[in-house]
Amino acid sequence: MRVSMIKRSRRKRWHDYTGHDALRVGSYNIHGCRGCDRRHDAERIALVINELGCDTVGLQEVNSSADAGIESLQLDVMARATGMQPISGLTMSRADGHFGNALLTRRKVLDVRRHDLSYARREPRGALDVALDVDGEAVRVIVTHLGLRPIERRYQVQKMLHLLHDIPKDQSVIVLGDINEWLPLGRPLRWLHGLLGRPPAERSFPVWCPVFALDRVWVRPRSSLLAFGVYRSSIARIASDHYPVRALVAVHRHPRILAHA
Repeated sequence: MRVSMIKRSRRKRWHDYTGHDALRVGSYNIHGCRGCDRRHDAERIALVINELGCDTVGLQEVNSSADAGIESLQLDVMARATGMQPISGLTMSRADGHFGNALLTRRKVLDVRRHDLSYARREPRGALDVALDVDGEAVRVIVTHLGLRPIERRYQVQKMLHLLHDIPKDQSVIVLGDINEWLPLGRPLRWLHGLLGRPPAERSFPVWCPVFALDRVWVRPRSSLLAFGVYRSSIARIASDHYPVRALVAVHRHPRILAHA
């Protein structure tokens, strides 16, 4: 009974806040749109994104098939199916297509930056840095996907910390993505917690038996983060090997909104 009450409370909290000052943001590693049934289906991923109820979603492992012959095919399909504006942050070209991060949003885009986080000869990595207009305020949303080896992640997080230090302290910032940090007390997580505050974490990988909280969302200021959770549905269970996560952010931190939180 208590668990069901908590779940109902979370759903109520998520849908309670309306208005342009409440930013609903998600993060989703879509695994190249390859589901657990081994089928590549960008439209199925788009169904999950629509279920999320977010106005901005950061994506990782966006891949355009070489057979399609055009770059960002998956992103174009998802953009049309969701009615959201696509922003590409592709970081790598390889035999089976192009690969990297992306953002889908219904907000007005003010600026786009792409940062290289690649380490040595390891798989290229990057961060997609997008400034969005949220009720008249510029909010920086940074989408990333860190490397598989600890030495890579430490290098990449240090580069991100330098990037974050250069952003004005009074500007709202959201950092999200697949951090690939398997240890809950790993140094990359501790460094990000130290700068942005420690947000909640929930297990999102793998979908058939979630044991790792790889998909994260940080918000500055930390008090603006009103709700966070993994989104599970029957479609999300097979669409990718990760569940998506989503967060509710009160950009202006109105007393009315924080009082409800």
